[in-house]
Amino acid sequence: MRTTTWVALIAMGMLAGQASAVDLEHYLKRDQFTDIKISPDGEYYAATVPMEDRTALAILRRTDGKIVGSFVPPPKNHATEFNWVNRERVLIGLAEKMGSLDQPRLTGELYAMNADGGRGELLVGYRVEGSGPGTRIQPKKVETVAAFMFDDLAQDDRNVLVSIWPFTEDPFTRVDRLDVQSGRRATIARSPVRRADFTSDNTGQVRFAHGAGADNVNKLYYREASGDTWKLVNDEAVNDRIEQAIGFSADNSLAYFTSEQDKGPDVIVSWDPATGKRTPLLRDPQVDPSRIIRRPGTSIPVGALYLGDKPRTRFFDETSADARLYRSLEAAFGGDAIYITSSTRDGKQLLVEAWSGQNPGDFYIFNTDAKKAEHLISRSSWVDATTSAKVTPVAFKARDGLDVNGFLTVPAGKAGAKLPMVVLPHGGPFGIFDDGSYDIEPQLLAAAGYAVLQVNFRGSGNFGRAYRSAGARQWGGAMQDDVTDATRWAIAQGHADPARICIYGASYGGYAALMGAAKEPALYKCAAGYVGVYDLPMMFTNGDIQSQGSGETYLKEWLGNPQQLGAMSPVNLAAQIKVPVFLAAGGEDKRAPIQHTKRMEAALNKAGVPVESLYYPTEGHGFYTDPHRREYYTKLLAFLSRHLGGETAAAGKPAQP
Repeated sequence: MRTTTWVALIAMGMLAGQASAVDLEHYLKRDQFTDIKISPDGEYYAATVPMEDRTALAILRRTDGKIVGSFVPPPKNHATEFNWVNRERVLIGLAEKMGSLDQPRLTGELYAMNADGGRGELLVGYRVEGSGPGTRIQPKKVETVAAFMFDDLAQDDRNVLVSIWPFTEDPFTRVDRLDVQSGRRATIARSPVRRADFTSDNTGQVRFAHGAGADNVNKLYYREASGDTWKLVNDEAVNDRIEQAIGFSADNSLAYFTSEQDKGPDVIVSWDPATGKRTPLLRDPQVDPSRIIRRPGTSIPVGALYLGDKPRTRFFDETSADARLYRSLEAAFGGDAIYITSSTRDGKQLLVEAWSGQNPGDFYIFNTDAKKAEHLISRSSWVDATTSAKVTPVAFKARDGLDVNGFLTVPAGKAGAKLPMVVLPHGGPFGIFDDGSYDIEPQLLAAAGYAVLQVNFRGSGNFGRAYRSAGARQWGGAMQDDVTDATRWAIAQGHADPARICIYGASYGGYAALMGAAKEPALYKCAAGYVGVYDLPMMFTNGDIQSQGSGETYLKEWLGNPQQLGAMSPVNLAAQIKVPVFLAAGGEDKRAPIQHTKRMEAALNKAGVPVESLYYPTEGHGFYTDPHRREYYTKLLAFLSRHLGGETAAAGKPAQP
């Protein structure tokens, strides 16, 4: 497949690397695509293509790799969730991001188009002018709602099931059957709980509703058939756990849940609707299920992918054909993580992704009859896995005995040396985690000569509810101590030169960087914060979290009382920081408004702390624009070089398409 041709057509230009101390362009170049799915008949692929400030979707003909249709959304809009409804029509869910580090927020808009690019129409969403596509259906009043597809109704080539969310605070949601040709909708179920998502069985009957009100208490309801009364089967307020339905057995006699536990990772259970009996099926000793594995050509759950110290798959029945298929693929790909991302409807042509900490991802078509895999495309073809920095899982005990995990990225050939190190706490912080997959920032920093330490401090996702909850109201407390303990562990193990360690992060990671420098002034040589939050009480008055219906409840539960958070705000602790600081922020950031960074800079200046800053008025939560990204990372590497001694970078120039 001639991937450079279709990416250039969509993105209108890729970045070409130039020889330099650190080839910055090698790391800032966007993936050729994000996700790719094969059509039900195997004739086409649909792929999301990242551009500077948006994500497009391209349809490629399998025989020659030629683009036959494409959809390019407006700026800061992204084609994210997409599914083939039938052999020639794709349904695309749109999302908005106000910055490159922002989590995509589905807007509830659904756009459909044919494989050849024809009949591209917005079917549902706030920008629809009628209740159907285009202007062919024009009622007196248009209902403005958000819609999210959850069942493609494999036996129905015309309709899908969507959850409908009215634009009201904490709404009662419903299920509509959506005609992807005409855009007409018909309501078939209503939820008994606010903000509900739904799960259907293998015949398209809506059987579960899972939601929560403004109190954020989760409830799961079940019904035996359409029109039946909903019955409560799990209430978080009663048993202090959250359960979510993930599908049904082939004969619909059993349902499958992910179920949180009091201690340890989540478990997958089967549930018998007739008896109410729950039977544990899968539980990893370390981590939660990351992705559900489904039988090719169906929506039937058969196992799960776990992302722990290394990726691994587990199955409900380890002797099943599904398990044997995965084991053969894993053996063939030599230890890389494996996941079947999509398949033809008959299950004979599988799209298989293989990836590792050194490899962003390769995709193959596997023919189940011929037992043969053919390379299709690489997510980042310019990355050579044999020369990428090595990513190794690490584990240690925090000061209170809690087991904490993370990953250490080390420049090629530098293992065991006392290297200058960058401690890189992730953003979020709650529910987010580092999984050891290929990550551009650690790879870039390793190319500059640094060991990079990523820590899944308490509060992180992937390690069960108790681990995540242990971070509640611990901003600047135990969460920060975990990062400190990880740094000291790396020193004790000989991975880091204790005189050359910097702490750097984005969003919450920016908070942790400045808080680490304030609490441990002798541990770090410098600190850098990118689109960070530094004034915790301001999170209750500025930003996009508190503006949501359940946002204030969330902030109080997870941050604490705003009257008491000033003592844990770096903006009030600037005098305790004794090392140089680098700050960067965007003027359109809704998650971490630029005022956080400007107040932090002013406080550092007042305290006499050396501080450098970089502001872009038109950027949001993470920088989109290529020249801004180049300047940011050039300045960041120069800052780190001055204080740790690593390499600097010279940005290259964009190649002509």
